[in-house]
Amino acid sequence: MSSPRTAKGKKPGYFVDPATDKLLQMVITLAGELSVVRDRLDLVERLATEAGAFDRAMLETLQLSDADKAERDASRADFVARTLRVINQDLEEITNPEARGFEELVPILGKTD
Repeated sequence: MSSPRTAKGKKPGYFVDPATDKLLQMVITLAGELSVVRDRLDLVERLATEAGAFDRAMLETLQLSDADKAERDASRADFVARTLRVINQDLEEITNPEARGFEELVPILGKTD
C-alpha cells in the first residue's frame, strides 16, 4: 500500500491567526468523515431492511431503556469532552491563574539549588 500524497510547499492561509486555519482544517476533515459515516450507515440500513432484519421506520420509533439512554448520554458527554478538551484547557488557564503549565514548571523543576 502506498503512502497518501501530500502537497508540497507552504499551505495557504485564509485567516490572520494560524490556529483558526488549523481549526477550519479540522472541521472540514470532520465533515468529510461524517459524510462517509452517514453513507455507510445508509448502506447498512438498506441492507438490513432488504434482509428483513428491520424496517427503517423502526429506527424512529424505537424506545431505548433507561440504561441504554444513560450509556448513550455518557458516551456523548465523553465525546464532547474530548472534542472540547483544548478549549477547556485554555479556559482552565484563564479561570485558574494559579495553575502552572508545563512550560512554567520546567525551569523550576530543573533548578538544583
